[in-house]
Amino acid sequence: MAKEVPHLFFGVENRAQRQAIQEAFARQDVSLVEIAQTDIADVCLVFFSEISAGLCVELRAASRGGLGRVLAVALTSQALARRGAWSLLATGATDVLAWDYSTNPVAEVGARLARWAEVDEIVRSPLVQENLVGHSPAWRRVVRQTVEIARFTDAPLLITGESGTGKELIARLVHTLDQRAAKRDLVVTDCTTIVPELSGSEFFGHERGAFTGAVAARDGAFALANGGTLFLDEVGELPPMLQAELLRVVQEHTYKRVGSNTWQKTDFRLVAATNRNLLDEQAAGRFRRDLYYRMAACLCHLPPLRDRREDILPLVEHFIEKLRPDAPPPLTDAVKDYLSVREYPGNVRDLKQLVTRMLLRHVGPGPITVGDIPEDERPAADFEIPDWRGNGFDHAIHLALQQGLGLKEIGREAEDAAERIALAEAEGNLQRAASKLGVTDRALQMRRAARKQNGSPTA
Repeated sequence: MAKEVPHLFFGVENRAQRQAIQEAFARQDVSLVEIAQTDIADVCLVFFSEISAGLCVELRAASRGGLGRVLAVALTSQALARRGAWSLLATGATDVLAWDYSTNPVAEVGARLARWAEVDEIVRSPLVQENLVGHSPAWRRVVRQTVEIARFTDAPLLITGESGTGKELIARLVHTLDQRAAKRDLVVTDCTTIVPELSGSEFFGHERGAFTGAVAARDGAFALANGGTLFLDEVGELPPMLQAELLRVVQEHTYKRVGSNTWQKTDFRLVAATNRNLLDEQAAGRFRRDLYYRMAACLCHLPPLRDRREDILPLVEHFIEKLRPDAPPPLTDAVKDYLSVREYPGNVRDLKQLVTRMLLRHVGPGPITVGDIPEDERPAADFEIPDWRGNGFDHAIHLALQQGLGLKEIGREAEDAAERIALAEAEGNLQRAASKLGVTDRALQMRRAARKQNGSPTA
């Protein structure tokens, strides 16, 4: 049975050209099925003849804010002249290629679809879902990127992000997904606790009698990580002298124990993490450029919780289930509102601590109430949920009016944005999205279908 792949032709009026593309896929046992605007696809192919504003809107809708994968295929390489490909990536395309630029475009498309399918299968697995909680587009991009790096490469990885964003969880996932045969342990080294005078022993180990107190030989972090993964946490805290000592072993995977003249070999995967901007640290002379590029073959930046607020309540529910697995209590609406708008300078770690403190106060079988929030965490008496119609909303309307849009167009764009966001938060589930929007799923389907018939892009 042929594999079915959703697709759409945007602005491609030549029927013979469309049929030729469909037949090329059919010869590889792939059936291109037209994606209806009432359907939600994890992967979609969009074929186009030229870049236009309408195409960008269509790509944005098909990607659902980054939750779906969209491969934009230009029928001719001329359609991607100048900065065209970058604009498509910015508006939702996962990748862009030209049909006439390849000797085997079907194979190119198939390779990408196969990779994305394997990555997303891992992302949906309990291993990932039960440890890296969140469904926001920002978080989904990070998890997909991590899975792909871990499963399909053995390159060093540098994880950046503010404290409390989950850098060690990402490092552990990379180690778990590593497919090396006979893989050994994950070795965690906290660079903030390394004493410069003992750094040689901590990293490289030492021979007996190498220094006062060395009554026995000892393995260092690089020996312990042999065959496994070495995680250097807060690597930005290393003083320059220690950074210089790590250069050879990071690049060559060879080192000498303190007190020994014999070179040792070690085979490890390096994962490093920092809450500092190492490029700024380089400019200030506090971090070696050569060490940075040895560690940062792959980069992964974790967003702060303020940039993924839609993940706050799912994280809260996750922590409650972990802490009270037998009978996890629900939350009252007032508590949900408070948690959703509170600031979390310590990010996910900060949120987890607050949930833990609330559960310590909570008694009885009922829901968690405002009284369970510790006194020092409670907002002022005049606390109000911020009005969603703020400066950002007013500014968007101001720009629309400046660009000549009328009330009808602005209203339609607002409706489209609401539908697009609701679908993204519901991971493409029309029924849940309709519930958020206060309409029936049938009404949502009909709205989307009507816009398609009228020639308007859908949310």
